[in-house]
Amino acid sequence: MANIQYYDVIQKPVITEKSMQGMANKKYTFLVHPEANKVMIREAVEKMFPGTKVASVNTMNLEGKTKRRGMTFGKTAKTKKAIVQLTADSKEIELFQGL
Repeated sequence: MANIQYYDVIQKPVITEKSMQGMANKKYTFLVHPEANKVMIREAVEKMFPGTKVASVNTMNLEGKTKRRGMTFGKTAKTKKAIVQLTADSKEIELFQGL
């Protein structure tokens, strides 16, 4: 496994209707590095957003979609998604405020 730093773990937030509803319960959704595990994701969130405490992390691997261009078939890259649940006394993530 490659040496992954905490700033390489979280790639970008997922902004969908379902993820926005989860923010009311302090659940935040991120696209993460495909080789990152739950412990790495927990440490990355706590380091990148000071004052946050992670209660749990749920991950899911997403297979690449099949795309076609003419008669040629190919697949998009695999991704990994993480849903991070913060504790009740934790600070909220300001990245999502005002959306």
